[in-house]
Amino acid sequence: MGHGNLPPEHLAPRSPELSPSLLAELSREMGLDLQTAQCAQLLGYAKLLQRWNRVHNLTAIAESSSVLTHHLLDCLAIVGPLERALVQYFGADVAKRGLNFLDAGTGAGLPGIPLAIARPAWHGTLVDAVQKKCAFSQQARIELHLTNVTVCHARLESANLGPQELIVSRAFASLREFVERTQRLLRPQGLWAAMKGRNPVTEAADLPAGVELLETITLRVPLLREQRHLVLLRLGGASSMPSAANPNS
Repeated sequence: MGHGNLPPEHLAPRSPELSPSLLAELSREMGLDLQTAQCAQLLGYAKLLQRWNRVHNLTAIAESSSVLTHHLLDCLAIVGPLERALVQYFGADVAKRGLNFLDAGTGAGLPGIPLAIARPAWHGTLVDAVQKKCAFSQQARIELHLTNVTVCHARLESANLGPQELIVSRAFASLREFVERTQRLLRPQGLWAAMKGRNPVTEAADLPAGVELLETITLRVPLLREQRHLVLLRLGGASSMPSAANPNS
């Protein structure tokens, strides 16, 4: 998955079988306390993804062990850092009231569906221009009873959506293309969060004028030896928002 600056995919150091207890244990290593029902939903999503993938080729990752590491854990790793950033920039009440986020170029529902499962108070709008990928996300929404997920089949440039507090992406595009294609959908003082493999130093130097790099957070994903980073951006001049500090430093 070179697109979006994610490195080539490799198998995890070991190949554990997917189970709710294993997922709960690994999530705790990342500071997440997921309930049994949430773990069951995440595993249900993984199984549905594997089933659809055999026919529709939604993702290059197909084996259970790699779905666990490269999809589920990879996406769950951003929940804690995102929460800390949201509290810092939007205030402590965001944890109680929830928020609306947009998953730009969601593909097979990543990271939007894992985020919506892990944080039921968040409402995710999953946007993709490919019909079969939206059909899969819609089926996952129905089968997993995800009332906090909306699926939108559209190009980002023409999607008819309201302003979003948070826009996330995974293996989607360069940072410049990401912000240029979604800027009209970001509310004033909202945040962009881009999931990357290696630290995208060159991409960060090519950001459009007026876009501010807040922080680049090094993520630690259990069982995964590859580099993962989360890049947080905002429009410059948001004077009411405090300066950022890396919560993982």
